[in-house]
Amino acid sequence: MLTIQEIMAIIPHRYPFLLIDRILELEPGKRAVGEKLVTIGEPFFQGHFPDYPIMPGVLIVEALAQAGCVLLMDKQIDPAKQIAYFMALDNVKFRRPVVPGDQLRLEVTLMQGKGRTRRLKGEAYVDGQLAAEAEMLARVVDR
Repeated sequence: MLTIQEIMAIIPHRYPFLLIDRILELEPGKRAVGEKLVTIGEPFFQGHFPDYPIMPGVLIVEALAQAGCVLLMDKQIDPAKQIAYFMALDNVKFRRPVVPGDQLRLEVTLMQGKGRTRRLKGEAYVDGQLAAEAEMLARVVDR
């Protein structure tokens, strides 16, 4: 398991755009499972939507991408010198709303990879129900 401090040592995101709270499982080069605790205090709920707060789908995909960044930044990559950029999203689907009080389980698996370019599959779950899914193409580049 990785704590928030360990995650911040790997990826450059910070509040209010850091959208993962911890990594529960990490199999380098294979799979990562992260967690996001969704609270009413999230800044995006002020406008999306004030009377019916729903986490924007694009931010669910961003949370998946951040968990994917942790997976990509393995021991061969120096986070101080390199960063993962996402290049494409495919087959993005939203299956259920995510609301305050939900706990997002972010499961990301490596589908294929060559050199610094990798294809990932991400799935976000709430209470065992699929909330969103996406295929992501990312590349690790020098800063």
